[in-house]
Amino acid sequence: MTFKHNFKKVLSATAFAAALVVAPAANVSAATNDASSTQQSATATSQDQQASQDQAASQSSAANQSSSTSTSSATSTSTVKKVAKKTKKTSKKKAVKKVAKKTTKKKATKKAKKTSKKSTKKTTKAATAAVTASADQSQATDQQDDAAKKAAEAAAKKAAAAKKAAAKKKAAAKKKAAARKKAAAKKKAAKKSAEKTAKYWIAMRESGGYYTARNGSCYGRYQLLISYLGGDLSKKNQERTADRYVYGRYGSWVNAKRFWLAHNWY
Repeated sequence: MTFKHNFKKVLSATAFAAALVVAPAANVSAATNDASSTQQSATATSQDQQASQDQAASQSSAANQSSSTSTSSATSTSTVKKVAKKTKKTSKKKAVKKVAKKTTKKKATKKAKKTSKKSTKKTTKAATAAVTASADQSQATDQQDDAAKKAAEAAAKKAAAAKKAAAKKKAAAKKKAAARKKAAAKKKAAKKSAEKTAKYWIAMRESGGYYTARNGSCYGRYQLLISYLGGDLSKKNQERTADRYVYGRYGSWVNAKRFWLAHNWY
């Protein structure tokens, strides 16, 4: 606003100086025409011309000053324009720089977001893959555990079956052995009973069952030669000597009875 006011002031001063220059020129022209009439007028005109010249010089000086002021104002205006232009350029440059910075920041933010999104996606994908792999591994482990459990159960079942079969076989063998033992015992008992019966049968035929019966050189329950008894006529010695004689000669009382039945003696 100050610049505009100074510019108007300079224009007014210039117009005023121009007016002053035109006015003395008109006066000089009038004085020259009158000089041919009278010499007095010439002198006066000369004086007026000198004054006009002084005035013109003064006005010229003022005009020069005004021109200098105008030039100064123009220079100031140019400077102001330059400064304004420079300021505008600087402002524009700053604005461009700010925009570029903002754009760069926006791009960086966008890139960071994109990178973050990509990283998150990658991490999520990796986590999903890890979870899937873990689930697959867990499933495989469960399947292996199930297979191992089934194998262990099958092995245990087989071992139990084998153990049961072995126990059954052992029980059967034991039962068979017991049966054999029982049969042997029964056979032995039967043999013993048969031996006892045959022995009793011979004693009854030989002496009627008396330990003191005597027939010539034979004596006792089984009518053995007295020499067989060795001077001991006791019941115990008679039983022992009779067994020794029969088992030694016939192998059993049953065989001795069989011989007796065939020969009436033994």
